[in-house]
Amino acid sequence: MKKIAVLLSGAGVFDGSEIHEAVLTMLALTKLGASYQCFAPDIEQMHVVNHLTGEVSAEESRNVLVESARIARGEITATDRLDIEAFDALVIPGGFGAAKNLCNFATNGSDCEIPLEVADFISEFADAKKPVGFICIAPIMIPLLYGEGVTGTIGNDVDTAQAFNLMGGHHQEAVVQEIIVDEANKVVSTPAYMLAGNIAEANEGIEKLVKKVLEMV
Repeated sequence: MKKIAVLLSGAGVFDGSEIHEAVLTMLALTKLGASYQCFAPDIEQMHVVNHLTGEVSAEESRNVLVESARIARGEITATDRLDIEAFDALVIPGGFGAAKNLCNFATNGSDCEIPLEVADFISEFADAKKPVGFICIAPIMIPLLYGEGVTGTIGNDVDTAQAFNLMGGHHQEAVVQEIIVDEANKVVSTPAYMLAGNIAEANEGIEKLVKKVLEMV
């Protein structure tokens, strides 16, 4: 049985992992006969957002690993405990947490950086030539991790696509149902809620991405 790592960034679309995307990823993996293990960095969130009002709760602070454990039903491991030999591939759901906690694209744009804990974790898969799937806004990290000319998609948002290219990547426009595959780097990406109007639309691309990642193992 193929074993896949799933990297989470909190719990909630505005400050963590997009919960629908995370759950659909785990569902797709299970339906296709793979097992998975959730991971998250043991770091503080950039901030906490009240998902009812959309406002930042300035007085609150939360931990990415602790919040991600909500989605993983408690079965989660810190990124610094990865045994790369135990895993065949990695999938990274989106949500603003991918642009706020896994990197700082939300505040720094094309000048963004990835925290060491996160960069080291994803780079272990890249260095081992193991497939990685990036969903929604998570693909914005692809150029920083894989270098000049790597191909990926965030959908068709002009400003985000321009940032992807400025960071050294080659952005390829895609609709919500599509995946973009960089065979040389074993990278797969799909827009999901960057474009999806509902959970069924998000699921189409996510299912295709998970299937392709498993095929590339």
